[in-house]
Amino acid sequence: MELTLFPLGEYTGLLDKLGQLASPLPEGLDLGRTVKLVSYNSQEAVPGTLFICKGAHFRPDYLAEAQRRGAFAYVSETAYPQVSLPCIQVWDMRRVLAPLAVKYYNDPSQKLKVVGVTGTKGKSSTAYYLKYILDEYLAPQDKSCGVISSIETWDGAERFESHLTTPEPLELQKHFAHAVSAGLEYMVMEASSQALKYHRTLGTRFAAAAFLNIGNDHISPIEHPDFDDYFHSKLKIFSQAELACVNLDCGHGEEVLAAAREACGAVLTFSRRDPAAGVYAHDVRKVGGDILFQAEAARLGGQYRLTMPGLFNVDNALAAIAVCQGLNIPRQAVQAGLSQARVPGRMEVYASRDGEVTAIVDYAHNRLSFETLFRSVAEEYPGRRIVTVFGCPGKKAFDRRRDLGQVSGAYSDLVILTEEDSGEEDTLSICEEIAAHVACPWEIQPNRGEAIRRAVLSCREPSVLLITGKGAETRQKRGMEYIDTPSDVDYVKAFLREYDARRRRS
Repeated sequence: MELTLFPLGEYTGLLDKLGQLASPLPEGLDLGRTVKLVSYNSQEAVPGTLFICKGAHFRPDYLAEAQRRGAFAYVSETAYPQVSLPCIQVWDMRRVLAPLAVKYYNDPSQKLKVVGVTGTKGKSSTAYYLKYILDEYLAPQDKSCGVISSIETWDGAERFESHLTTPEPLELQKHFAHAVSAGLEYMVMEASSQALKYHRTLGTRFAAAAFLNIGNDHISPIEHPDFDDYFHSKLKIFSQAELACVNLDCGHGEEVLAAAREACGAVLTFSRRDPAAGVYAHDVRKVGGDILFQAEAARLGGQYRLTMPGLFNVDNALAAIAVCQGLNIPRQAVQAGLSQARVPGRMEVYASRDGEVTAIVDYAHNRLSFETLFRSVAEEYPGRRIVTVFGCPGKKAFDRRRDLGQVSGAYSDLVILTEEDSGEEDTLSICEEIAAHVACPWEIQPNRGEAIRRAVLSCREPSVLLITGKGAETRQKRGMEYIDTPSDVDYVKAFLREYDARRRRS
């Protein structure tokens, strides 16, 4: 990946233009020296590094290590006189980090068609629907679409399981630069409320932005203090987009549409309720294991088939169709992509040989996604016993513990509470807090594998098991570390085999 490198003066000039220089530049600072790397990882520093001091856990030792490895100046809100490097002091690191990243990586989103997807639920599914469609469209050119999601990241050079829904600015711009270098034309990404609030995507040009829905989530002292802050953080995506695609059926739809029209030159709407929407779905029905619907749209009207379960996925498909309408993707590619689409860890359905046990692995992890999932399951599997396995993450979205406890207790016959990225909190304490809101029989099993095993092997009648919150993820956050573990999919497959073996023996 060849980058055009710039002298330090270009970076300080950018900070000055942003009004972010909090003090005069140090005397003797070599503004003509070429910046070879911009980084906040001291172990990556090389001669010519402009080092960034950021994060709640930052220590001056990191800056000293960066100096030993070749850093020649640093950007920070705080000066560290114990380290003999010139300090470029700024007012707000969150507002300057993304512009510095865009500068270093040569503004790569200008050379890509980046599609941003935001919403309380459905971001991953919509992103993968778009990836499947664009892969189908690009196949004759032997190309494919990049993806940055809460499931995985693929940028043409790297592929790995994601830890953050939306990466920090330096990583985000690096992925865009990789995509440009690899010859990718399209990149689909999830845009989280935290990323939008704290300016991680600042400077990124979105060829299209899809707003799926809005519900209460991520309300906590360290995320969003209230719903209004959460909602308006989501709306920020429109200020960076050339095209806005808005779900008219979502809560606060009129406000969302007004914000989109104010910020964007082009707006497309989609709906299952309003025939006047730019993309409108009707005649939604199940045929065997598939979902069929008719779409009315200027260029993309016709019948569509989803082979991925969950009636609610029609909404995600409509968002993808609206984006494709705006990007001039042909109907054949849209229909073929949607019919093939699969999303790792989302609505993955597995069954025992006798058909008595159906296990659904899904990422549902907030009130809106839980309510949608349970309503869909009740409609698709009427009369079946429902067992739900889930937990809540540590030190974030505290309202989920009440919300998910209430929703699961209203729909389930049994709830089994377990570990779900407890981090620096105690798993048992989190589970007990959730259990206080569960109005049906419940159990606590902190070991996630054992919780899923208990759910599968306890079945004595036709049952649907909902294993939620982790999907296909293969790591658990414990303390400050991510520990390798089997995924929920791995657990479900293994324990269904054990269930089948026991039934044969009996």
